[in-house]
Amino acid sequence: MNKAKRQDIFERLAEAIPNPETELNYNSTFELLIAVILSAQATDKGVNKATDKLYPIANTPSAIYKLGEDGLKQYIKTIGLFNTKGANIIKTCKILIDKHASKVPQTRQELEELPGVGRKTANVVLNTAFGQPTIAVDTHIYRVSNRTKIATGKTVLDVEKKLEKHVPTAFKLDVHHLLILHGRYTCVARKPRCGSCVIEDLCEYSKKTQV
Repeated sequence: MNKAKRQDIFERLAEAIPNPETELNYNSTFELLIAVILSAQATDKGVNKATDKLYPIANTPSAIYKLGEDGLKQYIKTIGLFNTKGANIIKTCKILIDKHASKVPQTRQELEELPGVGRKTANVVLNTAFGQPTIAVDTHIYRVSNRTKIATGKTVLDVEKKLEKHVPTAFKLDVHHLLILHGRYTCVARKPRCGSCVIEDLCEYSKKTQV
């Protein structure tokens, strides 16, 4: 995989996916933060079903904090690991109220100090809410990056660092969502849809399908 081929890959993906954005529903940076915390090991559809009911009732740190863990869990109990996520969200709301005037911080360090927020979640918020060229590597991005050979690595951090190094500057802001959407709908886990893939001839995957 060389520089010219990567350039062609991202040009094609950008043309095929002209408006790459998250499929999580949100109307504020705080709503995005909570949705991303909930999305760990869960589908965006499942998270949206929960937050579509939660946010009309409580969509600020103080409002969710007032619900308490038990009240919050009634809205998120359909999501995996909801007990842990609920406890973390309540703690996060308290920190946002006490330390950040109920605003979501804009630095990785401050974000990662929030319970339930790791590097991946921080990267999503920094990228999607604040327009920073961070790259959050989830299972889709990890799979696509390794399968295509765009950026290979044995860990998500390896892949993140390789993407930061090799993705052309013009695509760094959108690469997170470009690769997620490509992995979600085309370069799927069990049987990639190589036959209908816009980068099939550029991809270096050795077991391509005709689908």
